Amino acid sequence: MADNKRLICKSGELQEKALGVRFGLPELGERVTGFVVRYNGTPYAYVNRCAHVFVELDWQEGDFFDLTRHYLICATHGAHYQPQTGYCVMGPCKGRSLEALKVIEQDNAIYLILESIKHV
Repeated sequence: MADNKRLICKSGELQEKALGVRFGLPELGERVTGFVVRYNGTPYAYVNRCAHVFVELDWQEGDFFDLTRHYLICATHGAHYQPQTGYCVMGPCKGRSLEALKVIEQDNAIYLILESIKHV
């Protein structure tokens, strides 16, 4: 099991509806990042790129939530995504989704499940 997961952060670093934690995804390219946020007590992770155009969502590092703290937002296009599914409910990519990554929380840490990375 140890070979199929990678530590992202300690559980305490990921606060409810607050700043997310960014991490590298070298499997997808040198500059590709992912992020994890906590929403309703559960961590959710995605590749850090808008479903509309491949730009990172956060313009200030780790700032993925809109002002209401109910949606993830693309700082470039204003697209709003459901934190639990990555589904775009408003904006230029409405109906599309962020690329989800599987994470687990165990032993007070958040881990990325490496098999969830879709190689392009």
